[in-house]
Amino acid sequence: MPHLRLAAPAPTRPGVLLPRRDLAVAWILMVLIAALAWILTVGQSRDMGTQPGTMGLALPLFLLLWVVMMVAMMLPSMAPIAITWARAISRQSAGAVRAARMTQFAGGYLLVWTAFGLLAYAGLAATGRLVDDNPDAGRWLGAAAFFLAGVHQFGPLKRVCLRHCRNPLSHLLRYSRFRPGARDLRVGMHHGLYCLGCCWGLMIVLIPLGVMNVAAMAGLAAVIFLEKLWRQGPWLTWAVGLAFLVLAALAPFQDWMLPGLQMSGPSIDPMMSLPY
Repeated sequence: MPHLRLAAPAPTRPGVLLPRRDLAVAWILMVLIAALAWILTVGQSRDMGTQPGTMGLALPLFLLLWVVMMVAMMLPSMAPIAITWARAISRQSAGAVRAARMTQFAGGYLLVWTAFGLLAYAGLAATGRLVDDNPDAGRWLGAAAFFLAGVHQFGPLKRVCLRHCRNPLSHLLRYSRFRPGARDLRVGMHHGLYCLGCCWGLMIVLIPLGVMNVAAMAGLAAVIFLEKLWRQGPWLTWAVGLAFLVLAALAPFQDWMLPGLQMSGPSIDPMMSLPY
């Protein structure tokens, strides 16, 4: 059986932050980025409403807003692994090289969620057309979304991906054995895929609740954070899954539970609501 050799940390070079200070700066930066993403998301949502479909947004603008939303919702829960990997990068490189590697890591993670955003846009467009043609279909669409989300909370994919997100250190050792070429991009994509596998079910409930429903986004972000970082996170996963199944049973008879599938008047020009 091969022995695992642990190399001593490289000596701290001038210009490289000490580990404890580095950690504090990294957390402050994460908080500031997440706060800015929430400010942009709230500002954009104020005038857009929660009507079904893509709310009149073209695909490029939708993807831009989607990425901002994902930063706001996902960054707090993935901050520990991001900071751990960033500290590893800081020990191995400095200056422009370090900045480029961190950008690759973040870009790989967001690339996964951008790809999922394409699927979300297609789903929202189809949902909007269906509700326009048959408003009563929204009840069953909402019930189906809650049901899928509830089943996913109890499924094996959720369990495997949540285990990865709750205990990433073993995977960081695996990441360190990746080939150097575009390693950080692939690490970001690899972790992003696990994150997507863990959270896609939570994201689809934004269809009945409203994609730009800030209260729903905040609630889901809290669930994601607690699932991944709280000691009782697995129990919370099952509790949320049970709640979604109850909502699936009630949705066909309770229109107020489906604000994202109710027609609320003509959509606005999205460019008029962009924050300046």
